[in-house]
Amino acid sequence: MPERAGSGDPFAGAHAVITGGSSGIGLATAARLAARGARLSLLARGSERLERAGNDLAAAGADVAVRSADVADHTALDAALAELVADRGPCDILVTSAGVARPGHFLELDDSVFREMIEVDYFGTLYACRAVAPSMVERGSGSMVAISSAAGLLGIYGYTAYSPAKFAVRGLMESLRAEMAPAGVHVACVCPPDVDTPQLADENRFKPAETKAVAGTVKPLSALQVADAIVGGIERRRFLICPGVSTWALGRFGSVLAPALQSGFDRKVAKVRKKGAAPPPVGQ
Repeated sequence: MPERAGSGDPFAGAHAVITGGSSGIGLATAARLAARGARLSLLARGSERLERAGNDLAAAGADVAVRSADVADHTALDAALAELVADRGPCDILVTSAGVARPGHFLELDDSVFREMIEVDYFGTLYACRAVAPSMVERGSGSMVAISSAAGLLGIYGYTAYSPAKFAVRGLMESLRAEMAPAGVHVACVCPPDVDTPQLADENRFKPAETKAVAGTVKPLSALQVADAIVGGIERRRFLICPGVSTWALGRFGSVLAPALQSGFDRKVAKVRKKGAAPPPVGQ
């Protein structure tokens, strides 16, 4: 990553491109990187909120540009990234934070929900990585960071649409790490638990009671806590970044912990059912 003369900070002068940069983890990461001297390029689908985020960061002293694009639209995303690179130079840090989560019972969810999770969470990550990887390989430097989830480490009740997409993100980044390492390019996968963001507030509207019982015992992290873990992980060139103690343990010892965790989750689901929560329908 380029460094401003005399700054001594590896992020100073680096061009950081962040998808989903208008709110939540993306915006918090942008703020943390800007505080370290990085130049920001933010992409998001909603132009009004994106402009507001860019203005707020600029008012705080950040060097920031914004482009509105839907990460699931390959052509639109490529065009937006090409404009930013042409204006501001090659991407040194990519953080793919754009994503959606829609929990629900498997037998009740519409096919379109499963498709949206894959198109936004997985392909939105893939398209962005594909766009910046050639330049990073050519220069022999750079970081590509994708936001997966704790639900990308362990399948959870109510996340039959979301969890597979996040597992796919983790699989992509594990394979990509192997290919990029010889070229000197850092690849990271972030697996946070619930994070106090607008997305979580929206997601909570759809959570089955069983999902709330399973996931509700862990207090959500703040977006800034996750951002700090991301920035620290980039600086240390870590692959798996698991903010929070419980998620760190899951990332480190998941294969050992999974049976006990699943058994505990099953008991919580049974308890909710016993209290009278209606089971999912067996047909339409």
